[in-house]
Amino acid sequence: MDESGEPLTKISELNTFSKRVYTVVRVISVGEPREVTFREDESLHRVTDALVADDTGSIYLTLFDEAIDEITEDSVVKISNGYVRVYRGSMRLNIGRYGSYETLEEAPFGEVNLENNLSSREVQDRPRTRDQREWRRRRRYR
Repeated sequence: MDESGEPLTKISELNTFSKRVYTVVRVISVGEPREVTFREDESLHRVTDALVADDTGSIYLTLFDEAIDEITEDSVVKISNGYVRVYRGSMRLNIGRYGSYETLEEAPFGEVNLENNLSSREVQDRPRTRDQREWRRRRRYR
């Protein structure tokens, strides 16, 4: 349990609809930052992906701007109120504007599991409509 009362989610429990994700992960690697322009306001930002893992699996974590400088390889990070999005066919964990992160001294788990990489699996992007129940129903019967 997180101090906010939210249960901690393991990486292997994440799916394309995961919201309000509270988890603790170890940063395995951080990619090279690149610059992107946001469509909404034409502002310029830095973005990169970091491979993070716990004892059940791994996933790419998308980092923006100052988080790129603050989250380093081999650090342990507690993510609060994160969410999962599909980007180019693979799942990505995001912190977002309503989420937060903090660096911890040590991980509550031993070895990390890199074999179960959720981002290496091809997944369908979830619909961007309000009625996701219909999409879930159709997806179940395929």
